[in-house]
Parts: sequence; C-alpha cells; structure tokens
Amino acid sequence: MGHPDYNSPSELKNFLDSHEMGMQKKFGQNFMINEAARKRIIESLKLTASDSVWEIGPGLGCMTELILESNAKLTVFEIDRGFISCLKEFFSDKLSSGSFSIVEGDVLKNWKKQKNENPAVKLFGNLPYNIAATFIADTIADGLVFDRCVFTVQKEVAMRMWAKPKDENYSSFSVLCQYFYDVEKGFELGPGNFWPKPNVSSHSVIFTKKQDFKSTCSTAAFVKMVHALFSARRKTIANNIKSILNSDINADDFFERAGIDKGLRAETLSTDDFIRLTTVYEEMNNKKGE
Repeated sequence: MGHPDYNSPSELKNFLDSHEMGMQKKFGQNFMINEAARKRIIESLKLTASDSVWEIGPGLGCMTELILESNAKLTVFEIDRGFISCLKEFFSDKLSSGSFSIVEGDVLKNWKKQKNENPAVKLFGNLPYNIAATFIADTIADGLVFDRCVFTVQKEVAMRMWAKPKDENYSSFSVLCQYFYDVEKGFELGPGNFWPKPNVSSHSVIFTKKQDFKSTCSTAAFVKMVHALFSARRKTIANNIKSILNSDINADDFFERAGIDKGLRAETLSTDDFIRLTTVYEEMNNKKGE
C-alpha cells in the first residue's frame, strides 16, 4: 500500500474513504498538509542516526516518514486502529529491521511502561488539545526528561509553556515545563496548514534539557508545591500554602527561611523561587520528623 499525498486534502480524503476510515474528532485528528512546515519542524529536532525517538500521534505518517529518513530509531504511539494498520504497511521494512515500532492504544496510559522498555532521548508530537498539557505535565512530574522535545500544539497551550512570571498566561503548567527545560518559541501555524482545518492556530515549541539543571528538592515535592500555590490564583501564597504545610510549622517562619514575601501571588514567582520554597518545605518537614 502506497501512502497518500500528504500535501493534498482531496487525496487524503479519497484515501480514507477508499479504506473506509474517517477522522475521529474525539482524538483531535488533523493532518499537517504543509510540506515545508513539516520539514522545518523535524529539522528543529536535530536528529542523528544514533537517536531514539518517540512520536505521539503519527496519524498516517507524514512526520514519521521524515523522522525515519534520519535513520533514528523511532517508536510511535497511536490510538486509531485504522491508522495503525496503515503505518504497518507504509513502513513495513522499518518494522522488519527493528528501527520502527508502534505502541498501540492511549499514550496517556502506556507511556510509563515504554520509558523502561523502549526509552528515547528525543520526543516529537503534533499533540491534540485534549491531551497536550496532561501528557507533558505527567512526564515532567514523573521525572522523565528528554534531551530535546518538539511539539506542535494549540497556540493557547504553547503560550502557557513559554510564559514568564507576571504574564497572564503564566501558570503551574508554565513552571513545570520550565523546571527541566529551556522553552523556546518555534513558529506559528495557521489553520490552513492542517486538514481538516481547525478553528484555531497552532504553534511549534522546542524544549531543550537544561544543561546546568540544579535542583535542591525532589521533583514530587516540587510538583506538589507548584500545584498548591497556584490552587487559587487570586490568593496569596501565604493562604495557598496552608493546604500542604504541616500544622506544627509556622508559615511566617517558612517564608522567612525561604526569603520570599508571603504576600506575593504564585504568578509572580520564578521557577527558582518554587525550588527554594520546596527545598525549605522538605527541610522543615524532615527536621520535624527527626
């Protein structure tokens, strides 16, 4: 089976119709039909033949094809049975050689198993809105860090990824993304770059693992702190810390030791501020437990 012309909506539609397949809205499926944009995005992954790569949601393989051309080892996560069948035929030679594998099912449920059985150093995904933030936040909370990630996501999600303190888009998700990674803006992709045409623009985003990453706290405690302090955006961190601070620890002492004004709101704190707060939180909890 030859793959369809990835740049032609009409050919894509004819291919799907002839194989009795359709686009499923519940999976947020859209094909990127701009060849130049596809190449530009994959180039930003900076692939080498020694790389092991994960791709989330390959669809009919328009990006998969480009990744495999780099001779990298590729694992894709796909939930659509029709697309899985096509991918097996399109890239049968790569499957046979062991350089390509398909993980079938919901990536939100099966990525953890793969991190041990089939680890990767780079990650790519044209992620639908309904899983983008959840998947990225879950991998970060789990401590799974890639050397480089390139995502295409809804512009609204992208703006949250790179947002800085005091920005209206700055959120707990922003802090989590910027904990392990330097987050870089890619380029905007209007609705016309996709078929079916979505109602919103998308944006590519590049994550690069911090080379000088230093954290004096555990990732689990950091995530807990971030979620707690952002739990009520209009309230101060002195109020929000109450949900996780032990009753025998004085909040004033806690913030004084951290060197952070208790009257601030979470949206004004940097990633380093959250690390410092979490470090003091763990130190005070450990001391009380001695």
